[in-house]
Amino acid sequence: MIGKIKGKIAEIDGRGVLVETASGIFYSVFLTPLLMKKRATKDSIEVYTYLQVKEDGWALYGFEEKKQLKLFTMLLSVPGIGPKSAYMIISSGSYAQIFDAISANNIHFFTGISGVGRKTAQKILLELSSKIGKTFDLASTMLSSDDKIAVDALVSLGFAKNDSQLAVAKIKGKLSVDPDTIGVEEKIKQAMKILTHVKSAT
Repeated sequence: MIGKIKGKIAEIDGRGVLVETASGIFYSVFLTPLLMKKRATKDSIEVYTYLQVKEDGWALYGFEEKKQLKLFTMLLSVPGIGPKSAYMIISSGSYAQIFDAISANNIHFFTGISGVGRKTAQKILLELSSKIGKTFDLASTMLSSDDKIAVDALVSLGFAKNDSQLAVAKIKGKLSVDPDTIGVEEKIKQAMKILTHVKSAT
């Protein structure tokens, strides 16, 4: 595992640089646009790295701060988010901007990123808000009328409102079809399976 690279920039090419280390080995590293603006050829550089191993080759992604790398790996835990998508999200703003967007459940921040649709943005908020100590507010991402009915029904059955919202959100993320095409009863049934499983596991 290559966790960190220190050396001098030998070449700059598009979104990446070629870093020459003291041992004479050159590493090709992808850098965020913000970090690229600060660097020039022959500059010294020290970055935390994430190594993606693929069948057709390896790719190194560089981060100026360790907390950026941590956020990147957190994004990789979101279903449907791979290294390229995660790096595009990291490149969309500063660490503080992205962190604040998650904390504020700002779905518009993520849907404004190329390649990130509403469903993916909801998954990001759902998965990451709990990891940074925040509660995902599904209402802020505009529940459909059927979703609200399903949540109310679950609450009337004794489940907590926030847990019910999370369960409905998970259904929307897992379905291979448009979640708005299935009925309220089916949403309630699927959500109850999630909530019952969580309850039995605790």
